[in-house]
Amino acid sequence: MSLTKSLATALAATILSIGAAAAQTEVKLGHVGAPGSLFAQSAELYAARANAALGTKAKVVVYGSSQLGSDGELLKKLKLGTVDLALPSTVMTSVAPEFGVFEMPYLVQDRDHAARIAKDVTRPILGPIADKAGYRILGVWENGYREITNNKRPIVKPADLDGIKLRVPGGVWRVKMFKAYGANPSPMELKEVFVALQTGVMDGQENPLTQIYSQKFQEVQKYLSLTGHVYTPAYLTAGASWSRLPADVQKILADTAAAVEPDILALAAKLDEELIGKMKTSGIQVNAADKPAFVAASKAVYEDFAKEVPMGKQLIDKSLALAKGS
Repeated sequence: MSLTKSLATALAATILSIGAAAAQTEVKLGHVGAPGSLFAQSAELYAARANAALGTKAKVVVYGSSQLGSDGELLKKLKLGTVDLALPSTVMTSVAPEFGVFEMPYLVQDRDHAARIAKDVTRPILGPIADKAGYRILGVWENGYREITNNKRPIVKPADLDGIKLRVPGGVWRVKMFKAYGANPSPMELKEVFVALQTGVMDGQENPLTQIYSQKFQEVQKYLSLTGHVYTPAYLTAGASWSRLPADVQKILADTAAAVEPDILALAAKLDEELIGKMKTSGIQVNAADKPAFVAASKAVYEDFAKEVPMGKQLIDKSLALAKGS
């Protein structure tokens, strides 16, 4: 073999080796948020910080807008190891019913309270439950305080929801809650909601402001009611592929996920303030809700959760005890 041919062969082998190594070190992070959403901004912030620390060890690559699947599909892909990281929220109730504590209306008073719950409830209690189901929670981030939009009327009290066809995410407790308020709730994947609202298949939906705005629901909805009925965390979660990552890569990914938590909560608060103004400018009618009326209508949901879910009462009581002034 000539020297030239030998060099060419060696170079080709090197290129193939580099290509294979690059493929092995891509850490896929999937989420359902649209560009500009809190999910998107959180994932991008995390990826930038993690990649700066990882150097050439690995690279976090973000796939938003349900490119890698819906929330339910992403959980399955985590289990299979075909997606490395995902950002589930309400869908975690399908992993373990205990995650339904965050479905309890008006449980979380503010973001400082959310951070205390993450430290004293989510990590020590819910984290090990998720581990047993094959999911590792690396960071407790945010989906946000959920508000209601619809095309029928302003929602001030629960009675105003009577008969409204309302899209909700998957999970039994959101359905139970809105049935208690008089609505007609139906679970639906986020990627299907815009068309459902546009065509009248659904009258309304409920989501954090960042999801509402980034999904452009204000373009096909008349009313935005600031109910703040549920605060939903989001969980940066790993699955089957986690064990295949080198220990030093695992440490950087986990440490960064925890380190960005306060920054994401601050970002979420800032976005909420900005988006109220943008919503009003968009033409959607914005109104405040009678939150005490909703709290009063939520009693049965708390009672059912405490009875039906393992540790349900303990999780509620521990979370409420962490509120300011408790």
